[in-house]
Amino acid sequence: MPLYNRLKEHRARLGVNQAELGKLAGVSRQTISLIERGDYSPSVSLALKLAAICGTTVEDIFTYEDE
Repeated sequence: MPLYNRLKEHRARLGVNQAELGKLAGVSRQTISLIERGDYSPSVSLALKLAAICGTTVEDIFTYEDE
């Protein structure tokens, strides 16, 4: 089940690196990297937290596409 994301774009707009975003979200830089690469699907609570940090909706960052 592919979950696509635009987290890298939103992070760049905020002007923070992966480590800084991870600290704001309470996760590691590696977790942010895995999410951006599409190798890790965040929990609902983490997705909501990332959307709040980015000042947008979960739907604007994460998109599910059925194969």
